[in-house]
Amino acid sequence: MSTTATLFTVGFIFIAMMISLWQKLGLEKDLVVATLRATIQLTAIGFVLRYIFTADRWEFILLIIGISIFVASQNAGKRGEGIPSIRLKVFVTIGSVVGFTLSMMLLLDMVKPEAKTVIPISGMLVGNAMVVSSLLLNRLKDNAESMRDEILVALSLGATRVQASKRMLTSAIRGGMIPIIDSTKTVGLVQLPGMMTGLIIAGTDPVAAVRYQLLVMFSFTASSALVSILLGTMVIPTLFNAAHQFVGWGKKN
Repeated sequence: MSTTATLFTVGFIFIAMMISLWQKLGLEKDLVVATLRATIQLTAIGFVLRYIFTADRWEFILLIIGISIFVASQNAGKRGEGIPSIRLKVFVTIGSVVGFTLSMMLLLDMVKPEAKTVIPISGMLVGNAMVVSSLLLNRLKDNAESMRDEILVALSLGATRVQASKRMLTSAIRGGMIPIIDSTKTVGLVQLPGMMTGLIIAGTDPVAAVRYQLLVMFSFTASSALVSILLGTMVIPTLFNAAHQFVGWGKKN
């Protein structure tokens, strides 16, 4: 893709801005800021990755992965405002799940232990884990309010905090898992996924591109389940005080 063609892509932003002006949506400033940020961030990371791919050193690879996990945890943590140490919990969750998933891929020789392979795949895993974490936290906060009476009744009948909050957690986990399951059901029919499309454009045989896409989709499914269960298990206890009383996400007595 030539530099001129890249510049022409800004035309799509102008279309969105014209629609915003026409419909008085007030999104023009946000569109400009988002466009500038995307351009600067992607250009910068492009030069950084070029250097890292050339160097192909594990300390650089781990640094990039660590930074992406930190940024993702900060962003997803915003969905859990009020939950004690939520950003740390999200960071530990995403880091653990991504580390486990990448280790499986490398140990089973699914991917080559190279920067140009590990970094893109880890970035997709982190991005997926961030989305799942955000969905889970949103559902948990909503459920904590809507199911409050149900939880209190269960506790009054002698249920433990795990038993009382089980349906709330199950509902939140299902909410976090449904998007990836629906996406997996329709992949190849509704759209060609990003990784597969990129490989095909780069000249890779479509059948080989499918294999990589299956690896990514299936790993997304497993990591989504792990993120939901691990983060949910870490967050639920913060709804209760030391006496197993339901206090919500406020100050504990």
